[in-house]
Amino acid sequence: MTNHAEPTAAPAFTEALHRAATDLPFVDIGDGNKLKVIQVDVGQGLWIVENVFHAGYSLQRHRHTGPVYAFTTSGAWRYREYDYVNRAGSFLYEPAGSVHTLECIEDDTHVWFVMYGVNLNLDDDGNVESVFDGPGTLEAYYALAEAEGFDRPNVLVN
Repeated sequence: MTNHAEPTAAPAFTEALHRAATDLPFVDIGDGNKLKVIQVDVGQGLWIVENVFHAGYSLQRHRHTGPVYAFTTSGAWRYREYDYVNRAGSFLYEPAGSVHTLECIEDDTHVWFVMYGVNLNLDDDGNVESVFDGPGTLEAYYALAEAEGFDRPNVLVN
């Protein structure tokens, strides 16, 4: 009888994993705004990041293919398409399919994003111009960290 190996899945975590606030560096994304990638789980389409934004920063209008959860720990930001402002202590849920344009309104705004799926970046006519996802963001994070002289960050990847 021949034993056939089962396909291997991404490694599963079997115990709690900790990262201190200083274990993963923030990297400059090229304009003074910063990114830290906390976790990427390709199988779930999950990516968790923390950003530091400065007043006046904005992201291209985009649509999410999965839900997004955002928690603001300092500063203030908003979506141009809505009236509310996210401030320290604010929680925001974005359902899959939501379309919006992030704009930061205070310096030193810290936001955690837990995202599933991809961000489809849209042109003025609503056509997809580019796509951001967890694996691509992780690779960019590694490259930026290396360029800034950091060792390869120990991101939780599965």
